[in-house]
Amino acid sequence: MNGEQALAFGLVGAVVALLVWDRMRYDVVALLALVAAVLLGLVPPGEAFTGFADDIVIIIGSALVVSAGIARSGVVDALVRPVAGLLTTPTRQIAFLAGAVGVLSALMKNIGALAIFLPVAAQLARRHRTGSHHVLMPMAFASLLGGLMTLIGTSPNIIVSRLREEITGEPFAMFDYLPVGAGLMLAGWAFLLVGWRLLPKERLGTRPPEESFAVEDYVSEVLLPPGSSFVGRTVADLERLAEGEAEVSGLIRERFRRYVPAKDWPLQDDDVVVLRGDAPALQKIIRSAGLLPVGAPKEARAAAALPVYEAVVLADSPLVGQTARRAELGRRRGVNLLAVSRRGAEVDRRLQHFVFKDGDLLLFQLSPGASPDAVAEAGLLPLAERNLQIGRRRPAWLPVTIVAAAMLVLAFQLLPVAITFLAAALAMVISGVLKPEEAERAIEWPILILVGALIPVSATLQTTGGTELAAVWLAQVAQGLPPIACVTLIMAAAMAVTPFLNNAATVLVMAPIGAGLARELGLSPDPFLMAVAVGAGSDFLTPVGHQCNTMVMAPGGYRFADYPRLGVPLSLLILTLGTWLIVTVWPLSG
Repeated sequence: MNGEQALAFGLVGAVVALLVWDRMRYDVVALLALVAAVLLGLVPPGEAFTGFADDIVIIIGSALVVSAGIARSGVVDALVRPVAGLLTTPTRQIAFLAGAVGVLSALMKNIGALAIFLPVAAQLARRHRTGSHHVLMPMAFASLLGGLMTLIGTSPNIIVSRLREEITGEPFAMFDYLPVGAGLMLAGWAFLLVGWRLLPKERLGTRPPEESFAVEDYVSEVLLPPGSSFVGRTVADLERLAEGEAEVSGLIRERFRRYVPAKDWPLQDDDVVVLRGDAPALQKIIRSAGLLPVGAPKEARAAAALPVYEAVVLADSPLVGQTARRAELGRRRGVNLLAVSRRGAEVDRRLQHFVFKDGDLLLFQLSPGASPDAVAEAGLLPLAERNLQIGRRRPAWLPVTIVAAAMLVLAFQLLPVAITFLAAALAMVISGVLKPEEAERAIEWPILILVGALIPVSATLQTTGGTELAAVWLAQVAQGLPPIACVTLIMAAAMAVTPFLNNAATVLVMAPIGAGLARELGLSPDPFLMAVAVGAGSDFLTPVGHQCNTMVMAPGGYRFADYPRLGVPLSLLILTLGTWLIVTVWPLSG
């Protein structure tokens, strides 16, 4: 080992150590490593930022935007609603949710697929009192397994494909991963249906941010517009949309007459429906039935939905003692009241006549063009911007059509992956599915920084000859082992590294080593590259190696030691079955 190789291995080792130490953000660690590589002379200054120009950065960022568009469409909730009543046990919930997440992860970024179904899992656990900690980790693991099935399912597959093109002149295609990935997904899914019992029986997870201040007695007034499909249907039909989490507490007709309706009352044109429930349940009824918030401005009703904010009325607020009408919240301040809540008290007045007190909780929208200081001037303390949209929205088929079109383009290889996903992300914004600021919030910028910064850092192992040296070491270890055991060795090495190094960085380090080992042994590089992709994408041992595992840690109330309880047997299953599938589909002799 020469000096440059020692520096390259030392730098990569320091990156791993800092990530395990977990006292610094991983994107900061990556940038420090990049600067260190330049100062040590391992990366020329002119090539320091080449990683940020890599297609991988565009693909990952665009995939997250596409995922956000699907999540905001409401199509997932519509698909789940018919079967929600059947998902009464953790096993049934895992069968449906883990299967759905796994399949969807094959078609989009796995973290995006998981994010779409997390609210559904929380809702089912709350409705059936089953405990979300039984379901969330299996869902996270299923998202990783599903990502193994296609080129775009997870970033390691994309990186391995690019490295194969550099080695053989031809990249892996969109569905080259499917035979191995589908087999592992099915086997892993079957294991999770039983293996969830290895998790602790009791865990108390944190509530998601949008529910941090949720209450059960928000009151909202919405208008049933002429031509609505619910005109002539009953109050019970409308309440059924919320699945028992909200109720119709009143109907206002003839401008001021308020009625307490029976369940069989038919709804009429221009009824003002008084709804009572938590904010997600209100959203579900309003959006599904096409109702219009009485307090929202006309331009907000006709346009794409505005974000919904939650705030508490402060003691020194000028609103205290005032009504919404007298304070002219909408006209003067651009704060359009949607719903109110007061702990320990019934809200029995019209929203415009509700007298504010300190401590009241409000749901509201800001009119387009409203002053950024409007909320502060009204003496309101914002608690959270809810992931809700009340009002009209773009048709659910629009984001689904965009994703379907992107999948067809990729399937027939009409355009490169990066261009296809960038076009799909732009289509989400241009069509109005997402606003530009929503698309920006959907992108995990630290992940893009991590990947862009570590691409040239990990390349130092190759440029200094370190990967060839590591391949020689592994070849010495593999002496006397059958070729299939060498594939297992590479997969196990990738599995061992990926919990402590980002999976994309793991591939950048391990794929050249695997290809070098294949060359040393006179074997085809394809099974070794596939083994690296599977190993790097199978991080089931810690909460820190993959975002999907990290995402469920707080909501599920998991501890670090909970992950190996389910992850170790699953990893052994993937290691044994994965090796057999790889050498069966991709022969060792090239």
